Amino acid sequence: MATGDRLRFGVDLVTFFDPGFWGVDSHDAIIDYARSKPRAFWDKILDSVQASGVTGVELTFSPFNWQDAIKTYGSVDAFAAELVRRGLTLCSGFFAELEAAGDFAEPEAQRALIDKAERYADFLKACGSDIMVIGAPLRQTLGAQPVQFYDFDRAKVIADFLNRLGATLYARGVRLALHTEAHSIFAAARDVDLMMLLTDPAYVHMCPDTAHIIVAGSDPIQLVDRHHERVIIAHWKDAIGPMPADTPIDKHIHDRHQPYFCSFGLGRVDWPAWIRLLRDRAYEGWAILELDAAPDPVRDIANGLTLVRQALLPIYR
Repeated sequence: MATGDRLRFGVDLVTFFDPGFWGVDSHDAIIDYARSKPRAFWDKILDSVQASGVTGVELTFSPFNWQDAIKTYGSVDAFAAELVRRGLTLCSGFFAELEAAGDFAEPEAQRALIDKAERYADFLKACGSDIMVIGAPLRQTLGAQPVQFYDFDRAKVIADFLNRLGATLYARGVRLALHTEAHSIFAAARDVDLMMLLTDPAYVHMCPDTAHIIVAGSDPIQLVDRHHERVIIAHWKDAIGPMPADTPIDKHIHDRHQPYFCSFGLGRVDWPAWIRLLRDRAYEGWAILELDAAPDPVRDIANGLTLVRQALLPIYR
């Protein structure tokens, strides 16, 4: 089997959430443009993905989510056709509602989350995808009061819900992959190990994000090697190093991450070791070249893809 068949490259649409790409001065202005000219907005995104050289698309939060896509093109089938005519594939969809849900231990809150996930899964399946990438709940800021320990008992509650959610998605033909989001309960090595222990590997899989693992202070090579059999998709991204332990975790945490991310190949990720790990563990599937907002995403994705093809794929073969 050719290397190109075993590793397929895509991009998360968060890559296009940069004001410079849209010629505006704020993220709010991007959202305003998406609302006022949705067809021009989405056509530019899909055309740009095609021009970058990757073939996969991962949907994310609004204005880049599945409801926005349907509203823009009129139907699921019409959106799928827009992908096909550009030679693109919907590889996955990001589900951010767990992070935003806060304490979702209440049965009513869990039912609402499962309902949203079921509808999303039906959309993904109709577009040819079978992977839903899910962000985990955020941790508490170090030293905050009253203290909320993330211990075995707390992890067990979340794991039980993820097991049930994973089984629900599986019944609809979609697999759940937990994303290693920095400052969530699933990024630092101990937290990932704990959640992987408590969840059923038949229903809960993993989407490692190399940059977020580094920002969380862990080693993506060691961590992913321990759980390689759970990986069904991966976000390839670089970072300059870990953030301070006392970083405030609030609604601005994703903005605080940005200065720690960097262009592919310029950070702490040991890419030759990463590709050897995937080769030795026989990983096959999607590799998402994610930039978390870039003013020139087409150039940056294309450059990253060139680096991968020239420096890394010869190792993987």
